[in-house]
Amino acid sequence: MLFPLTSKLKPSALLLVLMLLLVPALASCSKSQNSGGGATAAADAENAVQIGVLVALDGTDKTRERYQPLFDELSEAVDQPVRFVPLTQRSQFSYTEAGRVDFVITQPLVSLQLRRQYDTELIATLSRPNTGTEFGGVIVVKADSPIQTSTDLAGKKGACVSTTQAAGGCLFQMYHLRQEGINPLIDLTISEVPSQDTIVQQVVDGEAEFGFVRTGHIEKMVEQGLLADGSAVRILDPITDGYPVPHTTQLYPEWAVSATADVPAGLVNKMQQAMLNIPAGDEALASAKIEQIVPTVDYSKLDALIDDLNLMARSDS
Repeated sequence: MLFPLTSKLKPSALLLVLMLLLVPALASCSKSQNSGGGATAAADAENAVQIGVLVALDGTDKTRERYQPLFDELSEAVDQPVRFVPLTQRSQFSYTEAGRVDFVITQPLVSLQLRRQYDTELIATLSRPNTGTEFGGVIVVKADSPIQTSTDLAGKKGACVSTTQAAGGCLFQMYHLRQEGINPLIDLTISEVPSQDTIVQQVVDGEAEFGFVRTGHIEKMVEQGLLADGSAVRILDPITDGYPVPHTTQLYPEWAVSATADVPAGLVNKMQQAMLNIPAGDEALASAKIEQIVPTVDYSKLDALIDDLNLMARSDS
């Protein structure tokens, strides 16, 4: 709408004309800004580094809350958004195979299975407060149980977290029994119970004759007031070798960080260095219950366990 410069318009009419001219322009500007914001958000999502974490026993929300400060710190270090992806015992395999995650943080047996099946690369190891880069399993019985050693377990009924996936919560103990001449899948009756707290309580209450739990779990329950003290249960074949807590099985490497096969080498290197550069005791690490992230330790002792228990064939069962 054009008006000759010599037009004599009343002030009110002139104001109306200006408003008619400006509104479309402002709307167009607003639309452009909103479109740009959406494009930026989409670009950020596309550019995000997807790190899958096994949620294990804590559940998705608690695990996300624990790891978010660490992922925020890593986002700044690699200059890319880092997104938490919750993984279950099953989905950690399917997500890795489908390329839905760039990195995986999970227990060591699965880390090695992923490497064998999907050519992932171990890039770091988690070191835990007080216990460092190793952990193991314990076999517990009620304090007054007639069961004295692992070899007495034949024919008994007990519980563990998972006979195909749980490292310190089952498979370490199963391998220990195999070395003692007991086939746990034939000679024992094992029920799968998702909560290690529940497993210990079942042993205390006499509902289970034995239980498999991770090293330190009894001490954790006492600290949290879930057990009055550790005297209600007894650890079979306890090994005292300078490790902070007793254990039935040998010690194995802690959880690993793996890069999936299709992640560019440059990003793998950046993420690895960002993790290793975080100082021990950092608040973000403490939130994730990690003391420090260290260079990859030797995981070779787990290969014999995987082969002996035929885990590759049973991982998806």
